[in-house]
Amino acid sequence: MTRPPRQAPKLSPSSAATAATSPPVQAWRRGPVLAATALLLGLIMLLHAKITDRWGLGSLVETFLPWFGLCVPVLLAGAVRRRSPAAGIALLLPVAVWLNLFGGLLSDKSHPVSDLTVASHNVGADNPDPARTARALAASGADVLALEEITLQDRGTYEKELARAYPHHTVQGTVGLWSKLPLSGTGPVDIKMDYGPLGDTKPVDVKMGYNRALRTTVATDQGPLAVYVAHLGSVRVFPRNGFWTGSRDRGAEALNEAVAAEPNERVVVLGDLNGTMDDRSFDGLTSQLESAQEKAGDGFGFSYPAAFPVVRIDQILVRGVETDSSWVLPATGSDHLPVAAGISW
Repeated sequence: MTRPPRQAPKLSPSSAATAATSPPVQAWRRGPVLAATALLLGLIMLLHAKITDRWGLGSLVETFLPWFGLCVPVLLAGAVRRRSPAAGIALLLPVAVWLNLFGGLLSDKSHPVSDLTVASHNVGADNPDPARTARALAASGADVLALEEITLQDRGTYEKELARAYPHHTVQGTVGLWSKLPLSGTGPVDIKMDYGPLGDTKPVDVKMGYNRALRTTVATDQGPLAVYVAHLGSVRVFPRNGFWTGSRDRGAEALNEAVAAEPNERVVVLGDLNGTMDDRSFDGLTSQLESAQEKAGDGFGFSYPAAFPVVRIDQILVRGVETDSSWVLPATGSDHLPVAAGISW
């Protein structure tokens, strides 16, 4: 006797909906928070210039912008653990933005030959051994050496230790320039210091805000070179004011105006600017000057704090000359690392 063909069992509406949701579709629904976080990270880096600077938020983000890249492997690990293809694809945005912003710093762009070597160092008001610092800087071979945060009690030590290597020098307040080549046209630059709501916390002998920048001309074989040395105001965190950058920002604008009015087409700016070149406060300077580290460095060139550098706030900026190389010198006892660059005509 022939059996009738078996009919497929009818599915209830709930069972049919479950069957319709195939495993690939379920996979795409995993990790929505991870995917959203990855997209937000990419948008923050992409649109960092649009972030409000109220309470200094914009400057704070831009100061540590390179470190946002560390969030990518963390989110990637989460995406792998959750087996979330959506989160993995969303991570392409922050990766692409970060590489566009900082990918050029990952390769060595330096060239070994240059006409002149310049260096800059915030020697630190609390430096326990300024004599050792001076000898280390002289041994660097720099032709032009800028120092910031020179205290009254340590000025004589630097002048004594650097005299043999650098026959020409000038000190204006707490900044100075030592040179193997003659100097002329030296004078202070007003960078409009303001110590903020709580005043200055540094010792009295380094509170000379009216003399924290200078301008001079170095006589080179290729012609005159205008050199600026500056120590801009510190950035601080206040309970009511947030990330306070007022003094630094005013100093950056004053320095920008001085450089814009500079008649010499060849210009070098050296100093502790208390900010990274990603910070919007330096848009005026970066529009007319080139960062030595970005042009010819190897890596990010972080210079502060010396024990574990996380930001580059010590800068070498140039105009009218070529940057051949840029590097960070070994620690000297200061809380900053010295920075140096080779330039040519």
